[in-house]
Amino acid sequence: MVHWSAEEKQLITGLWGKVNVAECGAEALARLLIVYPWTQRFFASFGNLSSPAAVLANPMVRAHGKKVLTSFGDAVKNMDNIKNTFAQLSELHCDKLHVDPENFRV
Repeated sequence: MVHWSAEEKQLITGLWGKVNVAECGAEALARLLIVYPWTQRFFASFGNLSSPAAVLANPMVRAHGKKVLTSFGDAVKNMDNIKNTFAQLSELHCDKLHVDPENFRV
């Protein structure tokens, strides 16, 4: 486990405060789905992901991307306990959604 100094924590928190979670989250998830199209199988309920334009315009992609980066923000708020912060989310993705847990290693 990583141990952050007070200065490192302050720098991380300051940098994270500048991130537009909605915009960056949507862009990151859209990029994942476009560059690695096989990941789309995990998002079948999102509807039309048939082309890059469809992915970029999909409101469910935008919403989930924001949700993902919001969870990163939770980790920033809990840098001393990141493993516990993501434990429930990891269990959901592994046990219920059957996503390979290697995708969520901490």
